[in-house]
This record gives sequence, structure tokens and C-alpha cells, in this order.
Amino acid sequence: MSDMQETNVVENESVKAEEVKEVLPLDPDALLEVRNLKKYFPVETDFFGRTTKYLKAVDDVSFKIKEGSTLGIVGESGCGKTTLGRTILRLHPATSGEIYFDGKDINTLNTKEMNALRPSMQIIFQDPYSSLSPRMPIGEIIGEAVLEHNLVPKTELKAYVLDIMKKCGLPYHYYDRYPHEFSGGQRQRICIATALALQPKFVVCDEPVSALDVSIQAQIINLLRDLQKEMGLTYIFISHDLSVVEHISDYVGVMYLGSMVEYGSTDDIFNNPMHPYTEALFSAVPVPDPNVKMNRIILIGDIPSPINAPTGCKFHTRCERCMEICKSVAPKFKDYGNGHKVACHLYPQED
Repeated sequence: MSDMQETNVVENESVKAEEVKEVLPLDPDALLEVRNLKKYFPVETDFFGRTTKYLKAVDDVSFKIKEGSTLGIVGESGCGKTTLGRTILRLHPATSGEIYFDGKDINTLNTKEMNALRPSMQIIFQDPYSSLSPRMPIGEIIGEAVLEHNLVPKTELKAYVLDIMKKCGLPYHYYDRYPHEFSGGQRQRICIATALALQPKFVVCDEPVSALDVSIQAQIINLLRDLQKEMGLTYIFISHDLSVVEHISDYVGVMYLGSMVEYGSTDDIFNNPMHPYTEALFSAVPVPDPNVKMNRIILIGDIPSPINAPTGCKFHTRCERCMEICKSVAPKFKDYGNGHKVACHLYPQED
């Protein structure tokens, strides 16, 4: 296939998907439902400015989250976890697919409608310091968006911000201090307070504890769980740390090269991993017992480029259990009971 033919295929992909897509009813229990979401970034153009290559950061991902629950997203660096979270919040425009939040497809909303919905959908960033303005005291940082969205009268703003700070474990005398005066854990609490000040229903936690010490990580995780119970929050929790994901998540999605290869309840995923990639990830988790012998699964080779992903199953180039069909036919993402879904030819593919 020539570069031009490849470009035409990619550009028309979303149109073809619309033609064959079944109109399915929404799950009434799901606050967020994502269907066939794709996010492609153009990386190369021809002489006429037409895109000839795309980086497929998120490639046909579908899942749903019940209100008040937590979905953990795991996978290697570069697999599309952060892009998935930002595309769901429409910080990146989706290439194709549907994102239903509280019954609304946010891809169809205009700017005014999306701005009205923004307070309900928030994000906690990985690096707390770079997400805080160094020229503003934290009282102003937390209250800035509250004023912008007119959530409380200006006369009540300080009392409101102090109440949010208290919920997040920040003493009232921190109100006039600047971000550089705080430790990493305190800055992350400020970021959490900034997100929660807008009274959201849904929060994307993008590796919120990866830059913190282990003891501080536990404090932040427990804070997030307490706030979830108190405020009825729904989380997507993105992390490399599988032990943290197991502790905080109700459901787990495993991503590889832009696609979700396994999804299910936390108990099902950790007690019965079905995909070879999931098994390899879990084998790398250290066990705090010197008498336990680890059966480490070593993956051969590096993760392929999302620009030129392998045909068939994307994982076949590193899989010890690869079969001939894996090299040419992409496996279906199927439910094998109790909502445990996996995309792998090791399991029956017939409907």
C-alpha cells in the first residue's frame, strides 16, 4: 500500500465506522461510557501538506465506568494512558468515537456547552509543581476557577476555599503562601483541592502519586478514597504502580500500543489475568517476601512504534505464545464472563 493510499484509508476510517456502527442504548448506571474512541496525531505530510502518517495514540478503545467507582488504567510508558484521559476530557479533540458523560456525547457539544460542563470533569496532573502558577498564592489558585464559573458569590469565596483546603488536609494558614513554599505531597494536595473546588462528578487522576515518596503516596491515595466516599466522585486512575491500582480501583483496564487488551473487575484482573501482556506486567510486581520465588516473564524486544504498529495482534512481536493467526488477524475484544474482556486469539473468537 502506498503512502497516499494509507492516508486515504486513515482519513476515511471514521466515516466507515459511522456507516457500520450499531446504535446501542446507554448503560443507565454508567456515568462515563466510551465507545470506539480514537485519537491520531499527524506526524508526517507530503509536498501538498496532506498527512501521510499518523501516530495512533488511542486506537479503538471502549469501556464504561459506574458512578462512584474507580477505573485503573495501566500499561507501559507510551501506551496511550495519558492521551486517553485527556481525550475523554476533550483537552485533545477525538479523531473518532463517542464519549458519553452523564448521557451526553461531549464530542457533539459546542464551546459554550462544553464550558458549562467543564466543572463536572476535572484532572489531577502528574507533576503538581508545573501545574501551579508560581506567581499566585494557593488561595487564589484554588478559587480562580470557582470565580470563573460563578459557583459561589465573591463574598463567600474565601470561606469556601478554606473549607475545600480543610477537606484536603491543608491548614487555613496556607491560604496566602506560594507553591514554592510547599513539599511535593502538599503541592499534590493543592492540585486535588483545585480540582475538587469545582464540585466535579468525574476526575482523571494522571499518575498523581508517581513523583512522591512511598509514605506520602499512601496519604494521597487514602485522601482520594476518603474524598470519593464523601463526595461521590468517579475516578479514572492512571498509574504504572500495580499495587496502587489494586488498592484504589474497582475496575482495571490494561492498555498496549493505544489499544485496551484487557478489562474487568480488579479481583478478576489480578486473580485471573487472561492476556499474556497482563501476565507479564503482573510478573514484574515485587513481592515483599524473600522466601517467595518470582516467576518473572521477560518480554523480548522493545515496544513497537505506534506510527507503524504490527498487523494483526499488536502484541504478537513480543508474545511467547504467538500463533500464525496472531500475525495477520486482530483479535476481538470479547467478554468472557462477569464483564472480563480480553483481546486475544488464545480464547474463542466466535460470537
